[in-house]
Amino acid sequence: MKTNAWWWRAAKLLLSVGFWVCVWLLLSWRVNNTFLLPDPLVTVKTLGRLSLTGAFWVTALSSLWRVLRGILLGAVLGAVLGILTSVSGVLRALVSPLMTAVKATPIASFIILALIWMQRDALPVLITVLIVLPVMWASVSGGIEAVDRELWEVTKVYRFSFGKRLRVLYLPSVMPYVATASRSAVGMAWKAGIAAEVLCTPKTAIGTELYFAKTYMMTEELFAWTLAIILLSVLLEALLSWLLRGFSNRKGKGVSARAAVE
Repeated sequence: MKTNAWWWRAAKLLLSVGFWVCVWLLLSWRVNNTFLLPDPLVTVKTLGRLSLTGAFWVTALSSLWRVLRGILLGAVLGAVLGILTSVSGVLRALVSPLMTAVKATPIASFIILALIWMQRDALPVLITVLIVLPVMWASVSGGIEAVDRELWEVTKVYRFSFGKRLRVLYLPSVMPYVATASRSAVGMAWKAGIAAEVLCTPKTAIGTELYFAKTYMMTEELFAWTLAIILLSVLLEALLSWLLRGFSNRKGKGVSARAAVE
């Protein structure tokens, strides 16, 4: 029996989730105060009640759209910068300190500064870009630098076209870096985007709902929206994993540089 079967992984996941739900349930029983710590059943019921309203889905989709725009823009900018800095050492020397500063600066600082300069609805997009950009830049540039120099010489000797060199040399080297970085970047970007919404309170946003739930002491709604954030994060990461797996499977049917030469 293969222990990596999908049902075995699913069973381990369910057991892990079940364990922490039980811990949550025991803590709520111990506190015995719904205002301080609602139990899991109350939270799920509240989320179910919210999900039956159109406003819930408009809010959730609005936040998703903001974060997805930021992820896409950050990924494209990071990939372009990664390629350019791999080609130009001068540009890399200029960009590296900026990326270090972006990674080291607290998100709250960016949010407070950006509130002075831009509209509230655009701020979560910017924050998401700032999360994804340095991660994607480092992964793309790292993947390009890891290209096998011998294979690069082979493609040069056999005069591979740019498209073929990209397909059989650069993409197989870069994609493992990008896949690993993307899985962590998406989760961080989602959390940072919601945090930005909490501070800038756009008209329609999950972060705004969290802010109002905290302000008006609606603990059950606060936990319900938090659960929605977790579920949407899991959905985003699952979607990303599916896309990356599909891309890897498609690339796996291709040929390597040596195989192409042979």
